[in-house]
Amino acid sequence: MPPNSEPSNAAAETVRRVPTLVVAYDDPQARVGERPLAVEMPVNLVYGSVPYAVMMTTPADLEDFAYGFSLTEGIVASSDEIRGVSVEDGEGGLRLLVDLVPGRLREHLARKRAISGRTGCGVCGIDDLAALPKAEPRTGREQTVTVGAVQRALTALGEAQVLNHETRAVHAAAWADRDGTLVAVREDVGRHNGLDKLIGALIRTNTDPAEGFVVITSRCSFEMVEKTASFGASVLVAISAPTSLAIERARLHDITLCAIARSDTLTLFTGRERLVLAEPSVSGQGVDPVSAL
Repeated sequence: MPPNSEPSNAAAETVRRVPTLVVAYDDPQARVGERPLAVEMPVNLVYGSVPYAVMMTTPADLEDFAYGFSLTEGIVASSDEIRGVSVEDGEGGLRLLVDLVPGRLREHLARKRAISGRTGCGVCGIDDLAALPKAEPRTGREQTVTVGAVQRALTALGEAQVLNHETRAVHAAAWADRDGTLVAVREDVGRHNGLDKLIGALIRTNTDPAEGFVVITSRCSFEMVEKTASFGASVLVAISAPTSLAIERARLHDITLCAIARSDTLTLFTGRERLVLAEPSVSGQGVDPVSAL
């Protein structure tokens, strides 16, 4: 597509607005609001009817994505080797059907792909939408966390990121107890890897998921929610914003998701019943934030 032309798939939904509560640590009243979130959707790239990879993307400019991905993955050497790209609905996502010229398609299908772990936004080892990870739903967890505990954990996490202090290039995942005291911190260039390392440390020490909460320094995509649910924790705090699919999965797994968690405020997206404010009152006449979230 020419650089100055209109982007493809421009009509696709790329932003979704969700209800929120904005909580200031020093104010017992929370503000009911609304937050625009980037839409996150699984997109299955398919060559010659054979699924190749599932990537988590914003569903816009998908034709451009197919061309760029095909080149950087080494599937094609130039745009001339792609005859066309079409988009179709799939189970829980979209399929990008990439039509390669016959010679390039034969080479691609003959090549055995060695899947390497990425630090980006693919789902490693998954080549079809139906195989997307989904933790078993858990119910009956009565855990609560105070906003004060969240604030203490966030304050302590800054000093606990030893590798990031030296490199400024890694993410952190931490486990805090109910008082907000950090119990374990793990760092990695990949945000998913950092959380996997943390969960590994916790299960090796038989940590009870009901006795604390997870804090991550990265944005909160759906995989971060799924990993938290797989461990069994019911509260996840993210310093950056969540995606639309992260909100959907947090609701599915009954997880309290706090994000955009900074030194003065946090924004609550799901699971209001587990977050204990200084006082139970909530501003906003006629709005029930519990039912809204």
